[in-house]
Amino acid sequence: MVAPQLGIAAWALVTGVAMVKGGLGVPLALLMSLTVFAGSAQLAALPLLAAGAPLGVLWATALCVNLRFVIFSAGWRPIFIGLPLRGRMLAAYLAGDVNYVLCMQQLERRPIRPEDPAALDEARAYFAGTAVTNYLCWQAASISGILLAERIPTHWGLGFAGTLALFGLLMGLVRDWTTGLAAGAAGLAAVAAYALPFRLNIVTAIFAAVALGLLAERLVPRPAKPTLR
Repeated sequence: MVAPQLGIAAWALVTGVAMVKGGLGVPLALLMSLTVFAGSAQLAALPLLAAGAPLGVLWATALCVNLRFVIFSAGWRPIFIGLPLRGRMLAAYLAGDVNYVLCMQQLERRPIRPEDPAALDEARAYFAGTAVTNYLCWQAASISGILLAERIPTHWGLGFAGTLALFGLLMGLVRDWTTGLAAGAAGLAAVAAYALPFRLNIVTAIFAAVALGLLAERLVPRPAKPTLR
């Protein structure tokens, strides 16, 4: 948990710096950091804010960047099914890329099964622990970036550390040729579609990975998994 948080902290620091250098005042940048909590969407929206883009374009960009959480939610479903709406809304706010990957690894280590009710409580506790840690780490670094924006050069390239952290976690989920194929397809599609507006290359990558992953599983079915409650 410590290693990815170092990368996430660097990513958050860059986001905090970018908010101030993008033209937001410190109070507004702090408000955005504490309420939005979506680094990719924030970084995508900042150039549009600086350029005076219409509000609809900002919303569309943020929506496209965060569409990946629709896919993530399917993976989290076994953990949150049965929770009250308030609990699920709080989980949605705290959800992030890092704790998604960590939770999927946890589910592989200890799947949720009807004959093992303690696994569900453990999975929820694991999500809460990783999500709160991720949130606090992000906010501490982001707020530091906001307050120290004028003293941190943007050419340091700290944001790449966050990308490397996520890449390292992603490799932990590549367990066979089908997941490797899906991951490879996502990477190629994201690069090939990079010129699309509104960060639609992310959505393109998701659809490419899902399509190839489903096709691969249809051609070579996996062993049946235990039923989730």
